[in-house]
Amino acid sequence: MQSALYVGLSAQVALEKRLQTIANNVANVNTAAFRTDVVKFETVLSKAGANPVAFSSPGDNIISREAGNITESGNPLDVAVVGQGWLAFAGPNGTVYTRDGRLQIAPNGDLQTVSGFPIIDAGGAQLTLDPNGGPVSISRSGAITQDNNEIGTIGLFNIPADASLDRYGNSGVVPDRPATAISDFTRDGFKQGYVEGSGANPMLELTKLMSASRAFDSTNSMIEGTESSLQNAIRTLGEPGK
Repeated sequence: MQSALYVGLSAQVALEKRLQTIANNVANVNTAAFRTDVVKFETVLSKAGANPVAFSSPGDNIISREAGNITESGNPLDVAVVGQGWLAFAGPNGTVYTRDGRLQIAPNGDLQTVSGFPIIDAGGAQLTLDPNGGPVSISRSGAITQDNNEIGTIGLFNIPADASLDRYGNSGVVPDRPATAISDFTRDGFKQGYVEGSGANPMLELTKLMSASRAFDSTNSMIEGTESSLQNAIRTLGEPGK
């Protein structure tokens, strides 16, 4: 009976984390290039008793690699990544990778993210344009041309498929393995004047949220029933003659 109570409690912990993850995904359905969080659950097997008891672990958050839809913005400083590549910018503690290609030119000419971080090229160098120059053209390879002069090339990077990702802000990630510069733009590249939307599907996430909420309520009812049965058993055993 106590095992059932502990199993139910472990399920509630796992479901609570699941609810928090889904709620964060729902909150970012309009965040450019947001990648959803998914929870990987495992079963912990306890052999303390005569029969094995399976407990649910709280789960580990994993950042999905599934991209959002690409839509036209008409802004020449917007670039969407085609394929599986990533832009990179110089963060406070090192390089951060993102699919959010909404760029801007700082007053000093630095090419930056919308959050003000410098965009870098394949070698890690920052890119500088003329803030008062002519129109900016960005090719599929990331080459930037302004006033018929090639200014530099936006770096496009590949993050290993087996790398674990830590989130930075809403749309940035930091992998635990080195990313490599992409030089073949047949499959991967940039599309000027477009923006990648959020990878969170609002209807799907709301469906998941309702399902997880029902599971949480069901588990809570099971725990309450188990506690009630345990209390009745204690009272019965405590009666004289029992």
